Amino acid sequence: MAFLKTPERTKERFSLLLLDLEEYYFEQHTAYHVTSSSRKEKKIRGSFKVCSRSIIFDPESLAEPIIKIPLRDCRKIEFVEKENNPFNDPKPPVITVSSEQVIFIKESNVIAPYRNERGSKKLTFELEGWSKTEDVVQTLLQLHRASCLDKLGDQTAMIAANLQSRLARSSFDKNCFQSVAEDLHMECPVEMVMPLVSNPGHVCITNENLYFQPLNGHPHVIQIKLNEVRRIYKRRHGLRPLGLEVFCSENNLCSDIYLKFYSPADRDEIYYYIATFLENHIKEHTAESYMLQWQRGHLSNYEYLLHLNNLADRSCNDLSQYPVFPWVIADYTSSQLDLTNADTFRDLSKPIGALNQERLDRLLARYRGMPEPRFIYGSHYSSPGYVMFYLVRVAPEHMLCLQNGRYDHADRMFNSISETWKNCLEGATDFKELIPEFYGNDSTFLENRLNLDLGRRQNGTLVGDVLLPPWASDASDFLKKQKMALESQFVSEHLHEWIDLVFGFKQRGSEAVAAQNVFHPLTYEGGIDCDSIEDTDQRIAMLTQILEFGQTPKQLFTTPHPQRITPRFQNITRSSSINSTAGELSPVSLCEDSSFEDLTEESRKMAWANMGSLKRISSHKIHKEAVTGIAVTRDGASIFSTSQDSTLKMFSKELKDFQRSVSFSNMALSSCLMLPDGKTVLCSSWDNNVYFYSIPYGRRQDTLMGHDDAVSEMCWFDDRLYTASWDSTVKVWQCSSADQSSHKRSKFELLAELEHDAGVNTVSLNPAGTLLVSGCKDGTVTIWDTSSYQTLQQVHCHVGTIHRSAFSPDSRHVLSVGDDSCMKVLDVQTGMVISSVKAEEKQRCFCWDGSSVLCGGQSGSLLLWDLLSNAVICRIPAHSGAVTAMWMNELCNTVITGGEDKQIMFWRLQS
Repeated sequence: MAFLKTPERTKERFSLLLLDLEEYYFEQHTAYHVTSSSRKEKKIRGSFKVCSRSIIFDPESLAEPIIKIPLRDCRKIEFVEKENNPFNDPKPPVITVSSEQVIFIKESNVIAPYRNERGSKKLTFELEGWSKTEDVVQTLLQLHRASCLDKLGDQTAMIAANLQSRLARSSFDKNCFQSVAEDLHMECPVEMVMPLVSNPGHVCITNENLYFQPLNGHPHVIQIKLNEVRRIYKRRHGLRPLGLEVFCSENNLCSDIYLKFYSPADRDEIYYYIATFLENHIKEHTAESYMLQWQRGHLSNYEYLLHLNNLADRSCNDLSQYPVFPWVIADYTSSQLDLTNADTFRDLSKPIGALNQERLDRLLARYRGMPEPRFIYGSHYSSPGYVMFYLVRVAPEHMLCLQNGRYDHADRMFNSISETWKNCLEGATDFKELIPEFYGNDSTFLENRLNLDLGRRQNGTLVGDVLLPPWASDASDFLKKQKMALESQFVSEHLHEWIDLVFGFKQRGSEAVAAQNVFHPLTYEGGIDCDSIEDTDQRIAMLTQILEFGQTPKQLFTTPHPQRITPRFQNITRSSSINSTAGELSPVSLCEDSSFEDLTEESRKMAWANMGSLKRISSHKIHKEAVTGIAVTRDGASIFSTSQDSTLKMFSKELKDFQRSVSFSNMALSSCLMLPDGKTVLCSSWDNNVYFYSIPYGRRQDTLMGHDDAVSEMCWFDDRLYTASWDSTVKVWQCSSADQSSHKRSKFELLAELEHDAGVNTVSLNPAGTLLVSGCKDGTVTIWDTSSYQTLQQVHCHVGTIHRSAFSPDSRHVLSVGDDSCMKVLDVQTGMVISSVKAEEKQRCFCWDGSSVLCGGQSGSLLLWDLLSNAVICRIPAHSGAVTAMWMNELCNTVITGGEDKQIMFWRLQS
């Protein structure tokens, strides 16, 4: 299971789970439990553990039970010094504890409910280190006084003071450093957080490692190499911003360590220090970036939900915020599971509590008559109790810790999948969702492999393995089909609706009310400020109630989550989605009925998935200088190219030779583009002009003289021409088309002039024509709104000239390449650089689908980059000089490149 994946650091029977909730283990001493019967003294050797609310004696012999003595039940704790005869060996002092209750744990070394013996008992312990006996007794008396205070708040404050005093008197042992050359950066007291327990100690961070040393030495020092850290997350712990979770893997649910700090400032300093070690290999971990990967099939549904849980403060180390997963199957009675039938699946657009209309009607009637603050559901869909309900067979000690040494009643245990689902549909207070284990690979949580005595049900049967649906042959088969269902076509198309409820815009406010998704106000982040409650007892009680009740995840999305792009002929599984590195639909087309059926889009997906198989068909040297632009007629028969040799040339694909050569001036041409009518080619020039070339008439048709320096690049949308220039402007022109029959020239009306601080070297529009991106010689990328001509984002993200910038097909991101050899991906909405890749050489031009990039480098090779892994997938030898121009057709299966070697090359994907 997730939090059981951590390697066992000790083989001791003792576990922090034997402590009460919110209790600390302070110190241990080798000691003897001294018993006497029939005048014969018996000594049982073991470990005497001083805890904040109890004494625990852990015998070395596995045949002996662990003894726990709650301090609140102690009547007397004494230091007893025995009389010594000078002629005999001295007798050691002992500790005697008189208590009204003693708890016996793991009798016969079996994990089972604890046995409580009530009544007056006197226990005697003898420490091996005699000299410490009196000090230990004084410590126990102090802790005993704290446990006997009337108010819980006073108890907690006194124990906290004791803990802080211990932490202040101790420090990290520098002898534990792996190398004498390590430089200490910071040390501070923390608690290592694990499910239901926390362990105080010191964290120490150097220039090489993160260390945690427990105050009590259990376990020994934990070391994490900083260069192995892959993810770090700030966490809310106990509703306060004090947590830090560190992962050394990219996709694992369970972290390597979870620390709770005593001040947000200490937490933040270590967070930002570790972050400096992530810069070389960190991936962007935002909900937006993960959503993009998921939409395109780079993340499975399972992986995406794991990442969202992580971002929403859900951690397998915090059972009050354990990762939450949806029920997706609604059929647990059929002999065969039909994943092609929509009736097999749960309605993901509704919370569990709204799936049964009759129950929902009763809940809504109560809701309407309720005073503010109102709520529909009085219990949550995720809580520590629900997590342990599912995992009791593999984590029995956690269940016993949570329930004061008892299992739940046998009939309330997790006995059957179908019974549990039925109760979630019909139970008056049962609205629980699932946990990640239901879609994992480890089925042991469904089987009683530990042979635990979990009780006998009313029908006389013992609680054993979980009863599975008829369609599952065994537990492994059940998980296999659960995973198939989660990754199925139906769930892939509807998962965004469940995300809206749990992580998104239907989580709160009027949208939550409309979706019948309103839980108790205490479950929401910020629902109450516990620090504002002055009465300590009330504050602790409120916090305990919140943590036990369950917490709603942090809200990640405030607008509707987009649907996944799922091809109809392909089941979305992890194996298939690896190969589906598709380009996106533009936001405008998402509302069209054909969006998800469009075979052209699927062809693009397949093309990008196989872009590494690009093969050169032919190459032709038709210019005298570097090629600067490529444009192609709609039928693909004629290819136009511009060059620094000042010529526009037309190449016939059929004749494999150039047919026309046109020169407008003696200055270099910088780019060209084909107008939508397929009859006109536009050429930008270093002579500050834009030339319109008529293909049918074979001559220059118009000249636009609109800049004070070279025109570097152009783009066109709906009769509007956008021209970028080294005069530090982008100008927007309304163009009325020329009337060829009457020989009237085109008219150009200047609509806007977009000012920049440096020469503009590249300009591009998004597919919908609503956004414009410009890249300057000073390394600045600017994103503009084409309706208002207002600046939306301006980011200085490169050092030196930007050679090319372009939107992703879904308009969410911009990719730019520059003189600094970097490829930067910007988030359009926030302006953040969400990915930065340092290449071995300058990239001059590219085409991309939002996650994969085919770019032309300074050395002349074509490189296929995967931006999700920041890695070159393949390198394709091409030109003998820099690749300076690139064109790709709509289906993404044909590419034309131009280079400094004066050649144009034709490329095609090999099937």
